[in-house]
Amino acid sequence: MDTGFIVASTFVKIAIVLGIAIAMFAPGLVWAERRQSAMIQDRIGPSRASITIFGVKITLGGLLHPLADALKLIVKEDFVPPKADKLIFNLAPIIGMTPAILVFAAIPFGDVVHLDYFWKVLPEGVEATARSTGLQIAPLDVGILFVFAIAGTGILGAALGGYASNNKYSLLGGMRAASQMVSYEVALGLSLVPAFMIYGTLRLEEMVNYQHEHLWGIAYPPMMLAAILYLTSAIAESKRIPFDVPEGESEIVGGYFTEYSGMKFGMYFMSEFIEMAALSCLFVVLFLGGWDVPFLSREGLDLPGTWEVTLPLIGTVADQIPMAHGLVITIQVLFFFFVKVVGMLYLLLLIRWTLPRFRFDQIMDVCWKGIIPLALANIALTGLFILFFMKG
Repeated sequence: MDTGFIVASTFVKIAIVLGIAIAMFAPGLVWAERRQSAMIQDRIGPSRASITIFGVKITLGGLLHPLADALKLIVKEDFVPPKADKLIFNLAPIIGMTPAILVFAAIPFGDVVHLDYFWKVLPEGVEATARSTGLQIAPLDVGILFVFAIAGTGILGAALGGYASNNKYSLLGGMRAASQMVSYEVALGLSLVPAFMIYGTLRLEEMVNYQHEHLWGIAYPPMMLAAILYLTSAIAESKRIPFDVPEGESEIVGGYFTEYSGMKFGMYFMSEFIEMAALSCLFVVLFLGGWDVPFLSREGLDLPGTWEVTLPLIGTVADQIPMAHGLVITIQVLFFFFVKVVGMLYLLLLIRWTLPRFRFDQIMDVCWKGIIPLALANIALTGLFILFFMKG
């Protein structure tokens, strides 16, 4: 394959992922969370708020609020506590945000694109050519392990930020974040072991291909429990309600980022939403078939059965409907992968505004006495399921 094409396609994919993660998911989730909280609390939300420019009232559905927040954070004073460790204080938000973005490098958001056939029907069994590229920045053999390794370093951002602030509330929040995230990192990994056993691979794109050829992961009984355990652990990893004790405003002011302002606070603020998006994408890939669409193959629609009908003004319609390769990819990525991700994000927002906060001891009990034993038991059950129901 041509090296220049690989480099160019990689840079394009990086630009797309950064644009989606930072320019779309983060501001969009800020707006959605405020809108949903307003609906639940029965108050005026961003969709009805407006600004007046030259006598003209502009609302745009409240979408100007995230933009106003970004402008405010950019021009706001960047205050550093006099006795803080300035180097670590400045690095901590970067360390916290970077892993959340890097995780997207291993997540496949679409099938292989064959540019030579983009406007044509893809022939069956076509091999990769010099102008073929997967919609994934880094197709690694250790795909899911790379995600765990990178995501685990995000713990340092919260812990170091709390320590470097020279504030007892920040330190307490950092300690809470470190102990909570380390604990749930174990639970998160164990909850996904059944996926490795059933799919027989660590490569995320191969997991999607397996689900395309068989069933979506959520359809297997062991994977149903794995999905619940993963979702619970993912919420705790992202420090969202009901697991938000590291930043519990009613207890420790603002937790590990109490002393942060300006864009450093903005980095912490954005990293939470980017983590939500990454964890939702991973859930879709592991349990909901990724970009897979029922009855849609690389060549087009393949409807159940074998039939052919003639319709007036349309002509003959059969169970197999050829479609251009570019249209298939568009449907897979835009209308199914991202729709699934948005659905998962809505569920996370709904949980945030529905459940009360746990106590810290309850959070640890849920992890070590609940999720981890259940995950270990589910691994054993998965082995039995494979032995008796998937043998051969």
